[in-house]
Amino acid sequence: MGDQNKNVPRLRFPGYTDAWVKCELGKVITFVNGRAYKQEEMLDGGKYKILRVGNFYTNDSWYYSDLELPDNKYIDNGDLIYTWSATFGPHIWSGEKVIYHYHIWKVVLSEEIDKKFVLQILDADRAKIIANSNGSTMIHITKTDMESKQIVIPNIDEQRKIGELFKHLDDLIAVNERELNKLKNLKKSYLEKMFPKNGSDIPELRFPGYTDAWVKCEIGKFSESYSGGTPSVRNIDYYGGNIPFIRSAEINANSTELFLTEEGIVNSSAKMVQRGDILYALYGATSGEVGISRINGAINQAILAIKLNENKDDSMFLMQWLQKQKAQIINTFIQGGQGNLSGQIVKNLIVSRPCIEEQKQIGAFFNQLNNTITVNERELNKLKELKKSYLKDMFV
Repeated sequence: MGDQNKNVPRLRFPGYTDAWVKCELGKVITFVNGRAYKQEEMLDGGKYKILRVGNFYTNDSWYYSDLELPDNKYIDNGDLIYTWSATFGPHIWSGEKVIYHYHIWKVVLSEEIDKKFVLQILDADRAKIIANSNGSTMIHITKTDMESKQIVIPNIDEQRKIGELFKHLDDLIAVNERELNKLKNLKKSYLEKMFPKNGSDIPELRFPGYTDAWVKCEIGKFSESYSGGTPSVRNIDYYGGNIPFIRSAEINANSTELFLTEEGIVNSSAKMVQRGDILYALYGATSGEVGISRINGAINQAILAIKLNENKDDSMFLMQWLQKQKAQIINTFIQGGQGNLSGQIVKNLIVSRPCIEEQKQIGAFFNQLNNTITVNERELNKLKELKKSYLKDMFV
């Protein structure tokens, strides 16, 4: 165990005992600006790609240049760079040799600093800058600000070991993120193919043995639905009991933050739901979110409970359809994405349904896919929490 007051981290590799040394960032690395290009210098084709900030985040298009520049105006595969305009942060470039725009710094390292180690320092600093920005989208940082930052570092050998550990963690996180994105994209594709497109009564992809056309019907014609209410918070006798009080952000949760008493239910408009009921969020930031209740409990007025006849319709099937339609519902009924839905809007939605047997197969298929996505999300979150813990314990 280390002593933070003596510049020693809590957790270290065996064999390292020396205190870490404080220094300015600018003493061990140099930030080199890219070049500001005139429009006529940015070509549709040429010898070198011009790397811009947008190429890391949202822009897949490239400009090119035939200019021959000083060596420090090129980035090679494996170089550490820092984007500092609009969206910002450190990156290790993975790609061919490029020239880079003015809004990118090439990070040139001295012999006293390890690339993978300082990447973690720069990334942690980026997180602090964002946390202290109070939600501002215009964050301005300068070379002078960066170079004057105080850091604490061990000798180069210990840096390399720490850097390799975090490189391994980052690689594991990246692999898990890719797998999770693949699963989410796979689900999105199946949602498009296993439900009929507009104007059709047959989906593109079906389980074997089903050929009948799907039948359109308003949700309110084959379900019962209701919203709840909120017991007065002024009456302490209504809260602190053993009845879970489900709010819109908890429709997919296994537990709730608040609990009601029997008296709270009897003397308010709160309504009970059972495990397996569809819960649809009507109000606020969660509008259009939908889930299957995992607990028996009470709902407030921001949730619409939808109950189906189990012998005629499948809750998981309808829930997946509502989830698929979320963007269209929001765009149709909520002006500019701001506002609330209503129970009547949901009841009036027209859904195409196959026979109950096909519904159950589709519902079970997506339920399994959802479970696989959830498992992957949990594993990814565990890795991120592990990295967060190591960052806290292995740096001063």
